[in-house]
Amino acid sequence: MSDGAPSGVLAMALGVLQSFSVEDTTLGFAELQRRTGFAKSTLHRVLADLVAARLLDRVQGRYRLSGLVFELGMRASVERGLLEVATPLLEDLYVRTHELVHLGTREGSEVVYVAKMGGHRQADSPSRLGGRMPLHATAIGKVLLAHGPAEVRGATLRGPLERRAPRTITHADVLSRQLSEVVAQGVAYEYEESAVGIVCVAAGIFDPADGIVAAVSVTGPVHRFQPARHANSVRAAAAGISATLGRRAELRER
Repeated sequence: MSDGAPSGVLAMALGVLQSFSVEDTTLGFAELQRRTGFAKSTLHRVLADLVAARLLDRVQGRYRLSGLVFELGMRASVERGLLEVATPLLEDLYVRTHELVHLGTREGSEVVYVAKMGGHRQADSPSRLGGRMPLHATAIGKVLLAHGPAEVRGATLRGPLERRAPRTITHADVLSRQLSEVVAQGVAYEYEESAVGIVCVAAGIFDPADGIVAAVSVTGPVHRFQPARHANSVRAAAAGISATLGRRAELRER
């Protein structure tokens, strides 16, 4: 296909695998058919192939992602190495702020949350571990857009910009100005743009070879959290992770 999207058997397999989520880890046949839109005979065949390939487990007539899928995910060196480096600094940031801390990477036009730290009293954020949000609607996403590939930034600015909350930025010129400010200030802000009631500040994590690889943020409730007061702490955490990634890269080259 011209847009690079998978087709045929691979597309159907991906359709089934992507039907599962953090909340919905086990699904029955009827629900899988509803989510994929496949004909019964097609879905039966795809499910049988995925079970045979050990990518799905079938337990009491229901399906779940297999241990092999987890194992393959753990082999994703960028995310695994990033988490190993970032976790101590994310924990320190949480201790310093006592607010919800996120680590996110970019996949296409979305933020993927790869770490989330906070207690039960933290902000009620729509994010979830492994979940996704549009880049333009989050502080992490704005950082990744501002420092990321020009073609991704251009495609986002051409829109349309999905509205996720009443204050989501949906005008390209406003978003473009904010992205310029992100580059100048080293941080991005979100004010109730992904969900009502939360505000956020984020900073970028950079790899010497690959440029920006992720971003870290602190999120709090709008009635008491002042993002600008935590900007330096977020910058410091992101800089610490970046520096550690740089030292690891130097050691690998020796």
